[in-house]
Formats: sequence, C-alpha cells, structure tokens
Amino acid sequence: MDIEDYAWNKHEQKMKEQTELTHSNPKIKIIDNKELRNKIEENLEKLPQKILAQWALKVATPFLDYLDNHLKNDSRIELGIETLEKRIQGSIRAYDLRKIGFIVNELAKESETEVSKYVSRSFAQAIATGHMRGHAWLAATMQYK
Repeated sequence: MDIEDYAWNKHEQKMKEQTELTHSNPKIKIIDNKELRNKIEENLEKLPQKILAQWALKVATPFLDYLDNHLKNDSRIELGIETLEKRIQGSIRAYDLRKIGFIVNELAKESETEVSKYVSRSFAQAIATGHMRGHAWLAATMQYK
C-alpha cells in the first residue's frame, strides 16, 4: 500500500515510515482481551485510511441510538457523516473536516447523560478519522470508558 493511501496526514506517514506496529497501552480504563485487541490493531494497521474511516463510522453510528432524546435527530449528525464521506471521496480538505469535527463535538457538551456524552465523543472521533488514523481506535473504544 502506498504511504499516501495508508495515511493522509504527513505526520502519520512519517511515523509509519519510521516505526513498526506497536501495540497500544490504553490510557483509559477498559477491561478487554489484550490478545484480541492486539489482533484488531494489527488488522486495522493494514487498512488504508479511506477504509479505516469507513470502519470507524460503521462502528460508532449504531450507538447514536443512545444519545439523549433532544440530540437524536440533530442536524450535526448528518453534517458529520456527509463531511466524512466527502473527505473519503477526496472532495474536501482535512481543514474543512476538522472545522465540522468541532461542530460535531458540541453534541457531547450538550449531552445530559454520561452515556450520551460517550456516544457523541465516539461519533466525533469517527468523524476525526478523516483527519488522522489514530482517531479510529478511539471511536471504537470510547464507549468503554
């Protein structure tokens, strides 16, 4: 895979060229199967960023059902999805996606329950995967904080 397909971000491209895969040491409290987590990380590492962003969105969106009721039909959800899809297609820059990412992140600030906060943070991380690969893993693990 070309380095430009692996990562769209120059910093992540440089890191990939300089290091081999190292397994994560989560800073958040999760109870998981370390071997399974390592296997998932190894498989995610093989994906181009385009596919990784699609995966992150697929992982995060089912949990949107657990947003607080007043946020479930919020237009920022569709805005985030549409913007990430445009980034995946290459029709917008990372800068444009990041601006929308900050707007999407407002859902967490407006959440009243802890569950809604975690769900909206996970969703925001999925959207941010269009900027940097590292956000994909956070999109998948935010629910377990």
